[in-house]
Amino acid sequence: MLILLIMVLPALAGIAAGAAGLNEKKGQWVYAGALLLTDIITLILIIKGGALRLFGLTDQVSIAFSVDAAARIFLLAVMILYTAVLFYAFEYMHKEERIPVFFAFYMISYGAMLGVCMSRNLVTLYLCFEFATLSTVPLVLHEMHKEAVQAGLKYLFYSVGGALMGLLGVFFLTYYGKGDTAFTIGGFLDPAKTAGHEKLLLVVIMISLIGFGTKAGMFPMHGWLPSAHPIAPAPASALLSGIIAKAGIIAVIRLIYFSAGADFIRGTWVQTTWMVLAMVTIFMGSMMAFKEKVMKKRLAYSTVSQLSYIMLGLSFLSPAGIGGAFLHVFAHMASKGCLFLCAGTVINRLGFREVKDYKGLGEVMPVTMFAFFLASMSLVGIPPFGGFASKWYLAAAAIGSGIPGFRIAAPVILLISALLTAGYLFPVMVEAFFPGEEYSFMKERGTEVSGTVFHKRRNGKVSAEPSCLMLVPMIVLVAVSLCVGLFGSQIVSLIQSLIPVTL
Repeated sequence: MLILLIMVLPALAGIAAGAAGLNEKKGQWVYAGALLLTDIITLILIIKGGALRLFGLTDQVSIAFSVDAAARIFLLAVMILYTAVLFYAFEYMHKEERIPVFFAFYMISYGAMLGVCMSRNLVTLYLCFEFATLSTVPLVLHEMHKEAVQAGLKYLFYSVGGALMGLLGVFFLTYYGKGDTAFTIGGFLDPAKTAGHEKLLLVVIMISLIGFGTKAGMFPMHGWLPSAHPIAPAPASALLSGIIAKAGIIAVIRLIYFSAGADFIRGTWVQTTWMVLAMVTIFMGSMMAFKEKVMKKRLAYSTVSQLSYIMLGLSFLSPAGIGGAFLHVFAHMASKGCLFLCAGTVINRLGFREVKDYKGLGEVMPVTMFAFFLASMSLVGIPPFGGFASKWYLAAAAIGSGIPGFRIAAPVILLISALLTAGYLFPVMVEAFFPGEEYSFMKERGTEVSGTVFHKRRNGKVSAEPSCLMLVPMIVLVAVSLCVGLFGSQIVSLIQSLIPVTL
């Protein structure tokens, strides 16, 4: 029953706190208490595992959950980011309206994402996947102005449309499966049933892969990301980019590795098309981010690119590829989550949204901008941070794949993307900390910002830094990225032992 509890508990707490009309401070205690209790139970499940079958729909289909190796990995990632962002949001959302509504859907979406991670079969995964979408749309819509409504609807239409494409695979793979169609490493397809229908199934798998890839921003279904991220409040943007978009990654992993089986598509046109789409998305997202002038939109295009690093690793269908892909799940979650929180802090404190406004910010927001710098190093792929470790394994997987053309083209694309990432992140940091000897942020920009955001530091200098509620989550995410980099080889070895891939 612990599995059911961690999905229901945060949702009930969020709804109850809002319905009870608690003031902001009391509500925060309820949200924090429920989330931390959920985290503790989640950790118990990660360590001990577990399974739950709620009810059966047919002989082959049931609504069931289990904590297997893949679930453990994603449960940990979801738990880390949702916990860090919650405490950040307590201060960030203080100036916003409809605060109880935001936190209610925040908590509901937490339970939904945990359900996505623990789904035991495609039908359960699809239901939780759709519920995660419906519970996160209000986070995008939160400010309720025209642009927010348009962005929320775009996110909804793309996500539901992609999920319906994925539903095609749910139908066909379940029909051609054997037993209770529970997720199994190597897949559950029945050779007797699939004989003579391989071409049909490959078409269905490709459609489903693109459909579930919509949530992960894979070309050509990437359009919702650059629209939703800049409009949503920063805590929602961090979640959307850092972990909610990875619901698409989870679905693709379950579709290919645990349902159809890697052997079924290895060497087929499906694998080739998947690799091509991932590489196109990596390059396109990096180029669009390089040209973008609005910071959160730049980070959104970056997410389009970075998520397809994971897709590319998975498409190699090799132990090295899946190890690098799972490692990048954590590296990207930590670094991109931190970057969105940093960008949100600048908006919350100073109201600056464009990249050009970051000039001289190191003078008044040194901690925030230093966290931005460290997270940027990880995203670019500079040691000792997680982004370097994950990209190293992805490049090695490409070279070791032996796939003609791709063993050279993929590392080249990864290198070009890394250079573009440096091109759209590092100049921001140079301008923030080294704007020029004659430049002073307070003299040039201080009068544009309300004086209430500034306060004196102990050294007498003026600061616009937020409280520890916003600073500590950013620092924690940087620390996570550092740990992923320092212990990357051990993490990859563990992942490969837990999720073996046949060759």
